[in-house]
Amino acid sequence: MQFKHPELLYALFLLLIPIIIHLFQLRKFKKEAFTNVAFLKEIKQNSRKSSQIKKWLILCTRLLLLAALVIAFAQPFLSKTQTFKSEKETVIYIDNSFSMQAKGSQGELLKRALQDVVTSIPENEKVSILTNNKTYRQTELKAIKNDILHLEYTSNQLPLQSAYLKCKTLLNKNTNSLKNIVLISDFQDHAGEFKPETDSLTTIHLVKLEPVNTNNITIDSVYISENTPANLQLSVVLKNSGRPIENLPISLFNADNLIAKTSVNITQSAETSFSLPTNESINGKITINDADLRFDNSLFFNIDTKEKVKVMVVNQDDDDFLKRIFTEGEFKYTSSTIDALAYNLIDQQNLIVLNELRSIPNPLISALNHFTTQGGSIIIIPSENCNIASYNQLLTNYNTKFETLVTSEKRVTNINYSHPLYKKGVFEKQVSNFQYPKMQSYYDVNSNNAYAILNFEDGKPCLLNSSNAYIFTSALNQKNSNFKNWNVIVPTFYNIAKQSFKSPQLYYTIGKNNSFEIETQLQQDDIVSLVSHSANVIPRQKYFNNKVVINTLETPAISNIYSIKNKDFTVTNVSYNYDRSESNLIYRDLSNIENVSISNSIINVFDSIKSDAKVNALWKWFVIFALVFLVIEMLILKYFK
Repeated sequence: MQFKHPELLYALFLLLIPIIIHLFQLRKFKKEAFTNVAFLKEIKQNSRKSSQIKKWLILCTRLLLLAALVIAFAQPFLSKTQTFKSEKETVIYIDNSFSMQAKGSQGELLKRALQDVVTSIPENEKVSILTNNKTYRQTELKAIKNDILHLEYTSNQLPLQSAYLKCKTLLNKNTNSLKNIVLISDFQDHAGEFKPETDSLTTIHLVKLEPVNTNNITIDSVYISENTPANLQLSVVLKNSGRPIENLPISLFNADNLIAKTSVNITQSAETSFSLPTNESINGKITINDADLRFDNSLFFNIDTKEKVKVMVVNQDDDDFLKRIFTEGEFKYTSSTIDALAYNLIDQQNLIVLNELRSIPNPLISALNHFTTQGGSIIIIPSENCNIASYNQLLTNYNTKFETLVTSEKRVTNINYSHPLYKKGVFEKQVSNFQYPKMQSYYDVNSNNAYAILNFEDGKPCLLNSSNAYIFTSALNQKNSNFKNWNVIVPTFYNIAKQSFKSPQLYYTIGKNNSFEIETQLQQDDIVSLVSHSANVIPRQKYFNNKVVINTLETPAISNIYSIKNKDFTVTNVSYNYDRSESNLIYRDLSNIENVSISNSIINVFDSIKSDAKVNALWKWFVIFALVFLVIEMLILKYFK
């Protein structure tokens, strides 16, 4: 038992007053003569005995009466904690990720959780509430009640460890306070490692909300499986985490127009395809009907007429092999001799190839330096008899330098399979039985921070990549090399050109680092924006002479097809979809987490928090005791004979 005003307990010394009064007889007795002495002695003994009992009873009741009054004014109370005067802090994390759309026994997990939080916390109590995309710090519930009840789902899933650490930052540093962190989630297993660091000052409550079933069908991915001059095949991959489904309808829309429909039987996974005309722009949406999680019932994609990659070749040797690689369907190919080169066209290109120039003029060096700083790419193929000084003047900008020409036959035997040129779609596995090409001569190079893509058998580089420059160390003409006959030459030059202009993909995933390029002209201070019927987003962007490089991560936040607009002009369209990891309804086991409170009821957790901090005032009981003792004393005085 504790006291709100313990200093009033000094008044208990007043109990000495009735003790003194009762112990000292202040009343004087008067003697009376009487004839029957024996009878008087018997009466005197009985009278003294009853009088003593009565006095002690009255003394006890008066002492208890005074003590009860003093204790009542000191305001006693009972509490489970010894920190009555401590401030109470509560931080609540509410997981509003898409997996919380799953149905519990009382409806959607998130909606039920929001109702329970609002009803469990007094409206005038200050709390901090954290969600995956919003933070409310030390505010009264009544001020944010409407926002909490209308909390929307978000694709921005915080890892549990990050959510816990953010909750800790919302607590103050005061050590004399009751700290509670409440994490409300379904605790999906994909959310990373979760090891909260517990301490004696903070109580961690985990509220695990469980759905009644884990049934869910998701549109996992879409890709082009076949591309012919007339048609392309669009393949759709579906996954199922619940009971098998027969005849699941799948619809394909172009904008708002239904253009195809099919159905599949699905147990764990299934795949179907649609045939679409080639060279036709499609703002596509694939939909299914699934009553469980709704966010993954649709997937947006775009098939646009792709911009041709602009390739300019500056020649002093035969460029037929380049013409066969950079075909008209995908590339806009321009060839020029060094003497007829139109310098004003350089900044309009995506890739420039220097094909065995004897010497590189200073104006071209300056133009190429500016071109690469603006995001363009170059391929440098030296001549066997080149002016090394002029080459090095250009190569200095890429931390590379040609030294001497080595006239010794070497084979190209080492391929950097992890380089982006070969990482995807070129090799199914590492090959060791190539008919490797031979070089009759090559240049020794001195290079810093350049990546070797192809190497000779002695480890010296044949093809280097430094920044936006791809540098061969040997001439590729038929007299010096049979490199043009090697089957790796096509993916090498093709992928360099394709990566010099990253056109938008079929779709992108919200929450991942996405980068692509669009070709447009911007005036000074102009920007491009992503526009849909429900959002207008300005992405991170960087403008070069003829293109804009766009980078996105958490924005846009809504799955949809977005028009990329330069003022009122639509340059192209791009699609964004939610991350499908939320579709996997597998949950982590919390039983191995130590020093935390685990529950499946939000109401029970908040009742426990209230109980831990609850103060039971006892002063009313002591007032009642005082009145009872007063009544007892009156009864003793009146009826005790």
